[in-house]
Amino acid sequence: MKQRKIPLRICAGCQEQKSKKEMIRIVRTPEGTVEIDKTGKKSGRGVYICQNPDCLNKAYKEHRLERSLKTKVSEEIYQALQKELS
Repeated sequence: MKQRKIPLRICAGCQEQKSKKEMIRIVRTPEGTVEIDKTGKKSGRGVYICQNPDCLNKAYKEHRLERSLKTKVSEEIYQALQKELS
């Protein structure tokens, strides 16, 4: 029996590799809107973040989500992520 490969992604905050399942995906859709992708399947450019508030703070301070998505990330997105992590 062949073991399935676990997809790994790098966190925008701590830069650690973790499995895709245990992370939150933020996506820039083809229309240019930024949203939290609960399914992990929306089309567009995605960036991942750990379920750790410290990682979110670090990504926020250093504008890592903006840099990865190549667009402005609104305060509402950060607040929604903050709510989800607390």
